[in-house]
Amino acid sequence: MFYKLIATATFGLESIVAKELKELGYDDLTVENGRVTFEGDERDIAICNMWLRTADRVLIKVGEFKAESFEELFEGTKALDFGSIISQDGFMHVEGKSVKSKLHSVPDCQSIVKKAVVESMKKKYNIEHFTEDGPEYKIEISLLKDIATLTIDTSGAGLHKRGYRENAGTAPMKETLAAAIVLISKWEPSRLLVDPMCGSGTIPIEAALIGKNIAPGLHRKFVCEDWDMMPPNIFEEIRKHAGSCVNNKEFVIQASDKDGRVFNTARANAEKAGVSEYINFQKVPVESFSSKKKYGVIITNPPYGERLGEEAEVEELYKNVGEVYRRLNEWSLYLITSYEGFEKCFGQKSDKNRKLYNGRLKCYLYQYINKIKIKD
Repeated sequence: MFYKLIATATFGLESIVAKELKELGYDDLTVENGRVTFEGDERDIAICNMWLRTADRVLIKVGEFKAESFEELFEGTKALDFGSIISQDGFMHVEGKSVKSKLHSVPDCQSIVKKAVVESMKKKYNIEHFTEDGPEYKIEISLLKDIATLTIDTSGAGLHKRGYRENAGTAPMKETLAAAIVLISKWEPSRLLVDPMCGSGTIPIEAALIGKNIAPGLHRKFVCEDWDMMPPNIFEEIRKHAGSCVNNKEFVIQASDKDGRVFNTARANAEKAGVSEYINFQKVPVESFSSKKKYGVIITNPPYGERLGEEAEVEELYKNVGEVYRRLNEWSLYLITSYEGFEKCFGQKSDKNRKLYNGRLKCYLYQYINKIKIKD
């Protein structure tokens, strides 16, 4: 059965998610704020959950309609075929959001949608009572300018939860964002990649997963694996195929930080991700970094100076990073920060910058691109 599918994305990453989908073989994509819509069947649901590095979730779009009153919301939801997706014993819970809509009380909308879904299920299964002691189905009612969109989440835990990061640093970056920055950099394993402020190791680990072509969802479970609508053994097949796609490329990523305490965490995370042999961890302050190699790439997520009294320290850090970069021979640098005065401290205007969000924090990815010809 074919479904309208939605790969949700952090603001600023929609085009990266769309590019990933195209590389997986999907076309006829609709790219909007926070989402990329496309079509696929049950196998595609499994493939996208397994392979998308930069998307937040994969949703099934059940329906969309105008709803300016609770009655319209109830009747519109009731008319949708939830029974083709949700099993008779499915545990159904509803989440919601409302933006610029007449129906602004989210708890009321959630309650009405749940009642309407149950009515829809009654038509399908011809019963009055549902035990809800089976697999989980998270339904979302999203209202935007009085248009109601009903979706069911196939992922469960967000796709950034790869299963390798039990511990994170004080300001962790989501795995999906780290992977996106590596993809934006167009890094190839033939070039040296360095993260001189690696923290808990998320950027080096995501780069190593990309370099080895290891599917980001290989070592985790997805909520839809327990659904009746999913063909038996489909995830087993997709996992087996993903395992066979791991390449034999050899490379070493350098990850360093002045705080030696983070290395135990970073090393443990890399080991759990199965990429520890491709990352060399060192306790080195960023100002001491140097290399005689050409065309390397620095990708890093330094401190932003969000706390009171940290501004002078962060400005000095960015100045040091600038001095280090200018000593390197035709390297590229991709650095993300929320600090507005970064370029002034760094001492050089970026070739490009891109607005991204690290959690709720508005940031910019400053891109200093070397002279090597990189194919789009």
